[in-house]
Amino acid sequence: MTPATPSPSPIVIDAAHTRASLPFDRLIAALREAFTVGADVPLRHHHFMPQPDGSTATILIMPAWQRAFIGIKIVTIFPENGKRALPGLFSSYLLCDGETGQHIALIDGNEITSRRTAGIGALGADFLARKDARRLLVCGSGRIASLTADAFRAVRPIETVAVWNINEAGAARLVFDLRARGIDAHVATDLERAVGEADIVSCATLAHKPIIKGEWLKPGVHLDLVGSFTPFMREADDEVFRRGRIWLDTYDALKESGELLDPIRDGVIAPDDIRGSLNELCKGERKGRTSDSEITVFKAVGNALSDIAAAGLVWRDFSAKG
Repeated sequence: MTPATPSPSPIVIDAAHTRASLPFDRLIAALREAFTVGADVPLRHHHFMPQPDGSTATILIMPAWQRAFIGIKIVTIFPENGKRALPGLFSSYLLCDGETGQHIALIDGNEITSRRTAGIGALGADFLARKDARRLLVCGSGRIASLTADAFRAVRPIETVAVWNINEAGAARLVFDLRARGIDAHVATDLERAVGEADIVSCATLAHKPIIKGEWLKPGVHLDLVGSFTPFMREADDEVFRRGRIWLDTYDALKESGELLDPIRDGVIAPDDIRGSLNELCKGERKGRTSDSEITVFKAVGNALSDIAAAGLVWRDFSAKG
């Protein structure tokens, strides 16, 4: 996919073009193909930076390569940015030609990260959520949470969306936006009750302590956990993992997420309790949900394979438009 006239500098593809190139029906299909075919994806680099306020900021460097493309995403995560009225995560994606190494595009990484994260959750739910799942609970109100309803509606007949956030004003803003898009949405003020009523619970927060309790989960519910991607973060308590059948986006989650590191360390679960990965589901090597009553848990930490799949989709769309 090298440009006809090589440029000395990569083309900049902004947020609007990136977003327009990643509608969830096309993105989820591209992610399914990527997890079936695979790519070379080294374990990502983590660098932790203690902050004056006592929090810890993180730099992530996420490379991947395949025959057509090489890609590198750089992410900065500052959990306390909400107090500054800023997103907690910023990222940029450098896409290179797989044959020559030429830097061909600098793509808005925020759109890639948020849309592929929501898309991965929806792809997992397509294997693991009940086919008749209609009630979605979104925990969080940030960039990824704002996309969750659209992503899950691409794979399940979602009719109502409840939104809970530690800051109720944030939940109200997201509900207003969802209603403006024609989605039946409301603010959930009682998290326990909202979890108990939901068919799918999706958590996209930067929580460092569990917000979801396993005792709240009803038979047949699907829990999507995308927020904990460092050893210091958790969204679900130990009882969630005792009760649920656990699936991962990739096995890197066993090395990276406090969601799994803590209960494994404490003997609550063992690595052998993991049912499988998204790669195995997409290849048909493992069967997802096996009954309408089982509780399924999908833990995703994000992966450079999904990034390069999304970036390739953006580049092909951009190139096709001239």
